[in-house]
Amino acid sequence: MLQLGFIRSNRELVLDGLRKKNFSEIDLVDQIISLDEQRRKLQIQSDELLAQRNAASKSIGNLVGQGLHEEAKAQKAAVSALKDGIDNLADQLSACEISLNAVLVRLPNLPSDLVPAGVSPEENQNIRQSGNIPVLHEGAVPHWDLITRYDLVDFQTGVKITGSGFPLYKGKGAKLQRAMIQYFLDYNTAAGYTEYLPPLMVNEASAYGTGQLPDKEGQMYYMPADNFYLIPTAEVPITNIYRDEIIPQANLPVKMTAYTPCFRREAGSFGKDVRGLNRVHQFDKIEIVYLTEAEKSYAVLDEMVEHVEKLIQSLGLPYRILRLCGGDMSFASALTYDFEVYSAGQERWLEVSSVSNFEAFQTNRLKIRTKDAQGKTQLLHSLNGSSLALPRILASILENFQTPDGIIIPEVLRPYFGADKIS
Repeated sequence: MLQLGFIRSNRELVLDGLRKKNFSEIDLVDQIISLDEQRRKLQIQSDELLAQRNAASKSIGNLVGQGLHEEAKAQKAAVSALKDGIDNLADQLSACEISLNAVLVRLPNLPSDLVPAGVSPEENQNIRQSGNIPVLHEGAVPHWDLITRYDLVDFQTGVKITGSGFPLYKGKGAKLQRAMIQYFLDYNTAAGYTEYLPPLMVNEASAYGTGQLPDKEGQMYYMPADNFYLIPTAEVPITNIYRDEIIPQANLPVKMTAYTPCFRREAGSFGKDVRGLNRVHQFDKIEIVYLTEAEKSYAVLDEMVEHVEKLIQSLGLPYRILRLCGGDMSFASALTYDFEVYSAGQERWLEVSSVSNFEAFQTNRLKIRTKDAQGKTQLLHSLNGSSLALPRILASILENFQTPDGIIIPEVLRPYFGADKIS
């Protein structure tokens, strides 16, 4: 959530940032400023009445001590009237603050100066590309055919059990999933990230804190009986570990990683973009989350990008890194880098990771703070990244490493998988 004082003092800068993010409701900025002015006037009136009431209450004792009982009685009546006025202003102030917050949470984060202008994925910047795109043998096929050939994932039974978009991994497909999960976690913990195994459901406060609510309400699975949401990413529960806390400087930075299944309703409905493992409602993902001081967050972002890049390199997959344009960024992000790997069987790039700096947008909602050397409370910055999302990594491994007599397992995964080939 943007800080109210910043909006008030930097109206034009906020408007420019929202336009860069292709946000259509920029009139909300003036609504926020107007509601804030109303709130501040009500607060001043309330403070003045409180001061009058306190002064009047103090004078009552003096009047009684002087034997001026009629005057004291009149002062008591004045205090009672002031109390009614204070109560009325408190009601108005509460209603104004509720209205203000309801509008404030609808504003997305502002983009960093590094974010390029643009409204669509085609306008994202290709920062760098590495790895050789494989030339496959004659008769090579996309991963959905390989899955059937080697009996790795059962989509039809997944439909029977739950519905479309809920794959059932089996045999060597399940084992390869488990191998990737363990390898990715080991890679992250070796880099200093503490592993967590969080709940897969979160309450409304947790979803609000990381920016899923109100922005992505229709994209999450909701359980009304308990007012819980199935998580769309491990970012939500593990960032909320530190909600409403002041983290001592000595404990910074905070580096966390977690494996979880993830659940998203918006899986699409047709075409090659959603075929096989390209887009599903339930998928496995390993996440990394970083909490650090504001002045260090962009250096940390570069560190996280390098961390994910080396992980993809270790798998031997060709990849590219994109800096997202304003119109293609998420609600909460100030700067995002997407990683895409080339899937040779489909002859297209597939997104497998996003690494983002949210600056203070999430931590302002979550009230995650530290105290500087002068003892002043400061909001931390939060960052997160996929390290990695499994379905498209699996699809790319199957497609890129297919041979006429089997699928070669990347060398780093062989100790976890227990074999060098699926045949």
